[in-house]
Amino acid sequence: MAAAALAVATTTAAYLFGPGAGESPAASKKKTTTASAAAAAACKADPRYPKRQLRGLWIATTTNLDWPSKAGLSQARQKAEYLKILDTAAKRNLNAVFVQVRPASDAIYRSSLEPWSKFLTGTAGKDPGWDPLPFLIDEAHKRNLEFHAWFNPYRAAYESDVSQLPANHPARQHPGWVVKYGGRLYYNPGLPQVREHVVKVVDDVVSRYDIDGVHFDDYFYPYPGEGGQFADKAAFAKYGKGKSLAEWRRDNVNKLVAEVDESVHARKSYVKFGISPFGIWRNKAQDPSGSNTSGMSAYDSIYADALAWIKAGTVDYVMPQLYWPRGFKAADYRELMPWWAGAVKGSGVQLYIGQALYRVGEDQSWSKPGELAAHLTLNRKYPEVKGDVYFSAKNLLANPLGAMDRVVKEFYSRPALLPIMKQLGGHAPAKPAGVKAAGTTLSWTPSQGARGYAVYQVPKSGESCYETDNRNLLAVVTSPSYTAKGAGTYLVTSLDRLQHESKGTSVKVS
Repeated sequence: MAAAALAVATTTAAYLFGPGAGESPAASKKKTTTASAAAAAACKADPRYPKRQLRGLWIATTTNLDWPSKAGLSQARQKAEYLKILDTAAKRNLNAVFVQVRPASDAIYRSSLEPWSKFLTGTAGKDPGWDPLPFLIDEAHKRNLEFHAWFNPYRAAYESDVSQLPANHPARQHPGWVVKYGGRLYYNPGLPQVREHVVKVVDDVVSRYDIDGVHFDDYFYPYPGEGGQFADKAAFAKYGKGKSLAEWRRDNVNKLVAEVDESVHARKSYVKFGISPFGIWRNKAQDPSGSNTSGMSAYDSIYADALAWIKAGTVDYVMPQLYWPRGFKAADYRELMPWWAGAVKGSGVQLYIGQALYRVGEDQSWSKPGELAAHLTLNRKYPEVKGDVYFSAKNLLANPLGAMDRVVKEFYSRPALLPIMKQLGGHAPAKPAGVKAAGTTLSWTPSQGARGYAVYQVPKSGESCYETDNRNLLAVVTSPSYTAKGAGTYLVTSLDRLQHESKGTSVKVS
């Protein structure tokens, strides 16, 4: 991710009261109409409090960037570090985490297909003595954080010597699958066996673990300039079938994306699949459909054609990494975000923006504490933007220049429900029954099919706007109880795992 953010610089010069008793029909009608108009006005969606918005956090395991902080930590220490990240995310009203479970053809979970990651124990293939993934998922769910398993599809190893890898490593068992490039090993995207293996790895996780999403980052073919030419001539000669090399490479990536999409939804229809591509698809100078930018083109340099995935519907969302500030000449946020909004418009593919929290305070261009908040202000003008995801976890903890304090104060003061993806099915559970108050403790009977419950406080005016926005949303909880802050009327709704919402049941606390 960090390398991707720098690519522009290195490639350019870079949401029963009827008529009153005793009143005449005309007076009653006028009063009712006025009341209805007032209610409608009172419940007009307030853009400051979007009902649904994805607020995510990347948690990178590669090179121990975020978690665990270093290899070889005890299980207790690993758990404590992870819970600190989740507690911080929940405190800041985030609602999703994207956790890297496969950094480089290795596993942060018990796998029969790939070896244990060295970022757990310090030694590739060494059993850490526990399977972290059920813990990682369960603790996220307890905090109302959707869990997306993040895979790097093609990175095979950080080493270039196959003999250094564990005996059960796919690259060691199938040396013909890999290409040495820039001192590392990459799987050759042009080989059908490679695509089959990646799909099998993803399906294994989807089938065995209670994840909410499958996520790919921006690493497809290697970024240029790291090791000369990518040596895939033999595969191209065998499988190219009259295409140009560039067309063939893009087709290889498109095939993998389509195959993963089909596999994920065949296994569990509700699991989301999306990708966070490099922020520039193509520049307008290269393609009239491109953005008014002058940085590296993902389409041409790493053969990632996000517009093709959007058009084909082989992703549920895209999350472009827009890691540049407003006014950055080669890749201005004010140019790129609207371009991506236009790219997904009418497609059914959701758009979230990858935000560069890690760059805040890094240099002069990111010296403004309010830059990230300004990005979210701009996003409000484009209904296609359904949320933001921050890179990465350690920077959320560090909060450089207090930038996240500002984002939370201005945009995340209330929780939010997740955006609905209609194509994944699901439906609202029955509304909560048996809602009662004992002192300030609210409780209710669990609704069948409910994964969580939203708790709202009805304002003194009695105008509950819970179906419109989240101005009165207090919390999203996973258990059928909630401790109210004080007297008043509260309203509870049921949510399925995709956060389709039931009608509300109200209760008074005196």
